[in-house]
Amino acid sequence: MTFSVLLQSLVSGVLVGGVYALIGIGLTIIFGVMRVINFGHGDIMMVGMYMTYFLFTLAGVDPFVSILATMPLMFLFGAILQKIFINRILGSLPQNQILLTIGLGLIMSNSAMLAFTSDYKILTTSYSSSSFNLAGISISQPLLISFLITCFITAALYWFLMMTDTGQAIRATAQDREAAQLMGINVKWMSILSFGIGAAMAGTAGALISPTYYIFPQVGSAFTLKAFVITVLGGMGSIVGATIGGVIIGVVESVAAVAISSDWKDVVVFTIFLLVLLIKPSGLMGKSHM
Repeated sequence: MTFSVLLQSLVSGVLVGGVYALIGIGLTIIFGVMRVINFGHGDIMMVGMYMTYFLFTLAGVDPFVSILATMPLMFLFGAILQKIFINRILGSLPQNQILLTIGLGLIMSNSAMLAFTSDYKILTTSYSSSSFNLAGISISQPLLISFLITCFITAALYWFLMMTDTGQAIRATAQDREAAQLMGINVKWMSILSFGIGAAMAGTAGALISPTYYIFPQVGSAFTLKAFVITVLGGMGSIVGATIGGVIIGVVESVAAVAISSDWKDVVVFTIFLLVLLIKPSGLMGKSHM
């Protein structure tokens, strides 16, 4: 593998990894506040993908512009899920939480299959396959736009959590739920808000990846596993860790696909994931709060 090919793989991996990071951030916010691992996270992303697809095909809304509608709608969707279902299993046995979120994911994917069939859908825009050359490196236009939007959203979310009263209340709830409640923070509302934000991040990631990925009802399962790996790799509950983990996974996948084979990229990813867990079980950032 030549240096130029390696550099091309690294650039492509970073761009894809940015969108992966957004998926991981959504999951880590949910875990950080509620200590619930949402195994239906990828299916929430799938709902965002279908929403983006139909906004484009029926209303002609550009996938990247559709984020303005997708994000608040997915926030509302996540808030409703938390209020009706997730709230009932907070503090219960971990297996109950896992079974419920898996069940919700199955309901979402099977409902999508009944409504839209299992056929693959392709969202084709005028720039879907567009790219430009920079210093001998081919850069995909939709991936670059997705990466820049991801950077903006991640920075805005980080500012919200660090600089606003509500953001600090979310962080306080993530650090110590009981102490936050004693200090007058409405932890139930923080849970609803956090799950809504997590769902909005997943839906936004779905919108960003739609122009470059097939859309079908079972697409969420692969991304649920990827989000879980990113979250654990970066450190459960750490937004910075999820961002780093997403970029690492994107780069590893891209380089492994070129250096070895695209069939082996997932094997390499999970091998590195297991090595990190063996060496540093708490993840790269080693934090349990945001």
